[in-house]
Amino acid sequence: MKDLVIIGAGPAGLSAGIYAQRAGLDAILLEKEYIAGGQVVNTYEVANYPGLNGISGADLSEKFEEHFKALGGVSVTDEVVSIEENDGNYKVVCENETYDTKGVILALGATHAHLGCKGEEEFAGMGVSYCATCDGAFFRGKDVAVVGGGDVAVEDAIFLARICRKVYIIHRRDEFRAVASLVNELKSYENVEFVYDSVVTEIQGDNKVSAVAVNNKKTGENKTIEVSGVFIAVGIIPTSDKFQAFVETDEKGYIVAGEDCRTSKERIYACGDVRGKQLRQIITAAADGANAITSFSADINK
Repeated sequence: MKDLVIIGAGPAGLSAGIYAQRAGLDAILLEKEYIAGGQVVNTYEVANYPGLNGISGADLSEKFEEHFKALGGVSVTDEVVSIEENDGNYKVVCENETYDTKGVILALGATHAHLGCKGEEEFAGMGVSYCATCDGAFFRGKDVAVVGGGDVAVEDAIFLARICRKVYIIHRRDEFRAVASLVNELKSYENVEFVYDSVVTEIQGDNKVSAVAVNNKKTGENKTIEVSGVFIAVGIIPTSDKFQAFVETDEKGYIVAGEDCRTSKERIYACGDVRGKQLRQIITAAADGANAITSFSADINK
């Protein structure tokens, strides 16, 4: 019987693991991927994590994991199939193993949202990408488009502007949701063109992407922009589908939990991007991990 099973090895899960070790808990961390870190692994540069300005996402993730393991933390690569109630405790069923535990932390993260336009699925991996830092190098010296208006979209456009000939950033509004410092940096690149009030209606090509069809929602104008790649950054979807019948979620699928990370189930906690909250950043995910352990320690000692 474990004290705690932590599902997910992103910043939230690794933070929870660190605090669990410091609290002397018998905990295990489960991650379905072979590399820990979650979405942050694919972030080219993290400029807003205190004390580590300009660190890459991969390096920051490595530091989190090193800290966790230096404290004696144990992680296992396995995918969770289900969580079952078990005589006042829980049974976490994985593809390769089953764990009995007093509590569970759901640090499940999120996945990339899709546009849903014609050609998106057809050209996935053939010019359509959801990760600029993963695939941007394939488009060095070429023309590309970024779709979105948040921090991730602007960060992707900045990264691509450094290596591509031309970057079009297509946004459905006339103002970005991204923080001003990022937008200002993006505007400093002469090879970036802003396509406001517009949506992508089709991604075109033969065997690979050759253009995007765009509609201006204000003027009704349709135009085609020739590009070799399309990088889509239009939001995230919480990875909660397996557990939506187990714990309460909101209309978007985010797990309902307050700042204490307590869910609708006793001794089940939600951390990081999967939790319904105002701000989803590395620093808030890490804070969630600490709060979840504090809540668990209080609950188990009632």
